[in-house]
Amino acid sequence: MPATTHAPAPASGPAPAAATSAAELLAFTLRVASDPELIASLPLDPEGRTWIRLDGPGGSEAWLIGWPPGTGTGWHDHAESRGAFTTARGRLTENSLTVRLPSEGWQSLSLAPDVDRTRGLAAGAGRAFGEHHVHEVLNESGTEHAISVHAYYPPLPLIRRYSRTGPVLTLEQVERPADWQ
Repeated sequence: MPATTHAPAPASGPAPAAATSAAELLAFTLRVASDPELIASLPLDPEGRTWIRLDGPGGSEAWLIGWPPGTGTGWHDHAESRGAFTTARGRLTENSLTVRLPSEGWQSLSLAPDVDRTRGLAAGAGRAFGEHHVHEVLNESGTEHAISVHAYYPPLPLIRRYSRTGPVLTLEQVERPADWQ
């Protein structure tokens, strides 16, 4: 096998950027969620979610999102992006799966009975997650808006949306950035 040689990197060129970790995304969402002026700047709509795009760390994609009472995302994942979110106001509930699903080649799966997790996130609480994390986020309050900060790296290549009936998870739709920007 022939030897491979590598040329040294140019001394004046920038070093390659390191990928932004889930911990760095969480630190960002916690910091932004504690900014009362920014949180107050989000217009809230009684009927649907509202959002503002933010500058995330290290080339990540970030959003400030308002949640009217009783709204949620439905089951979805963020494909190959890792992420984090923090509740800035109100309380959110995250339902998630503790199993990694195949990224392609299926339309419907029957889930084992022990893969569901539920976590409540009051104002100031956040959570990070890895690639292919399947979850839904809900504002279960009947009267109060919630506001949260979300960040993803790499920027979202797509979102897969699922429906769920008991243990059966069905892929319903694949959204691309043009669908939500």
